Amino acid sequence: MNGAQALVDTFLAGGVEVCFANPGTSEMHFVAALDQRPDMRCVLGLHETVVTGAADGYARMADKPAATLLHLGPGLGNGLANIHNARRARSPMVNVVGEHASAHLAHNAPLTTDIESIARPVSDWVRRAAGSEALARDGAAAVQAARSGAGAIATLILPADAAWGPSPGPAPVPEPPARPVPSMAAIEAAARLLAEGASTILFIGDAALREEGLRLAGQIGAKTGARVMAPLSNKRIARGAGRTPITRTPYVVDIALAHFADARRMVLVGAREPVAFFGYPDKPSRLLPPDCAVTPLADASFDPVETLRLLAEATDATGVQPPTNRYDPPARPVGAIDQDKIAALLAAMIPDQAVIVDESITTGRLFFPATDKAAPHDWLQITGGAIGIGPPLATGAAIGAPGRKVLNLQADGSGLYSAQALWTQAREGLDVITLVFANHSYAILQGEMSQVGVRNPGRNALDMLSLDRPRVDWVSLAKGFGVPGERVGDMEALAAAIGRGLAKDGPHLIEIEM
Repeated sequence: MNGAQALVDTFLAGGVEVCFANPGTSEMHFVAALDQRPDMRCVLGLHETVVTGAADGYARMADKPAATLLHLGPGLGNGLANIHNARRARSPMVNVVGEHASAHLAHNAPLTTDIESIARPVSDWVRRAAGSEALARDGAAAVQAARSGAGAIATLILPADAAWGPSPGPAPVPEPPARPVPSMAAIEAAARLLAEGASTILFIGDAALREEGLRLAGQIGAKTGARVMAPLSNKRIARGAGRTPITRTPYVVDIALAHFADARRMVLVGAREPVAFFGYPDKPSRLLPPDCAVTPLADASFDPVETLRLLAEATDATGVQPPTNRYDPPARPVGAIDQDKIAALLAAMIPDQAVIVDESITTGRLFFPATDKAAPHDWLQITGGAIGIGPPLATGAAIGAPGRKVLNLQADGSGLYSAQALWTQAREGLDVITLVFANHSYAILQGEMSQVGVRNPGRNALDMLSLDRPRVDWVSLAKGFGVPGERVGDMEALAAAIGRGLAKDGPHLIEIEM
């Protein structure tokens, strides 16, 4: 057995069963080892940002890490944006980054880079394999690191000679330690703060936004009168009929400031204090009032659901009925397309147990509140602000949640960062419906220019914010990648197109002229 074979066996024993890959020459022994284990599903991405974004989507739905296989430092660099997003989501991921054979490094061949320095800013754990005999142990440590806490990014650098050299065999992967909960003194102190009512906000994130966490938070809010809120961008939220509704932090600074204006206390469970997405002239970065005290009850290393369970007991909320959404889909709108009507149509047509991947950016500002009373579904968001996550995230989510329809709500500008993911969807036969909102511009940046005080932009500025010379033909683009597509110009056609996508297996793309 060589090092690569031992590493693959270690991954499988540790529950890593999918490898999203874009390999090169230095990784061929690892590719051969993957080939010998058909129980490891290997998924090719045509660009590394597809590979890393898909691993993120898989982890969010499967609740376990996938491996990525990346080609040396430049391949890792190509995937950095979506590793950054995954780290912000606290998605578990094991990156295997190929490296030249150790003896070859001294010759400074063209692809030689400082891989550690590229990896560290987006990784929680980085290690260069010392050799083939220790490679399996290094792989086990990487899996253990990725599964720690709420999830982490582990990057293992794999020299080619460590892959081809002899190995004593696979290594066991230790179980991650149980996530702690706050002390009872901290729980009781937080319970007293929540008893102050509406001037206190219970701010929850991570797994607290799944069904059980939302139910417990809803009980606490109903009992104490405290408001329950979530961050702007989240890993995964359980939504729709039968689930407890949650209000997210607004994106626009002025709206967010008004939303938090009467807050005097905030208790954090699985979330950080809310701050503005960007800094603007004459606007604060901190969204809470200056006199609002923040209590970080449970950070990412803690178990947020068990923390809420203890908090519900401490507030005598366990027998309280939390608010829940009632299934109440609106009538399907007709006529000209606009944002309000798209939101209403989504509320009417989201299928039961769908997965919604939201990178709709400007067009989708109204989609989240409008779909509260849709059929039960999970909502995945862009967590790190690095655009181009939507198609890859949807790809990985479909593999991590087989049997569930995935709807990718996609802005056209950010979708062009990673449109290659459509090819992977076609190759793997994934049930992903991509709705492209084609306003042929970086519309959010047009608004941001005004926010920072720039008025009357000229031709240079407008050219950098528009996508209309020439306009991208998304239907032809999808066809080139093997995905059937259609273009719609009114609400009746959009409803019919979504219906066709839902009625069949495999990917489908709908370009919506905005």
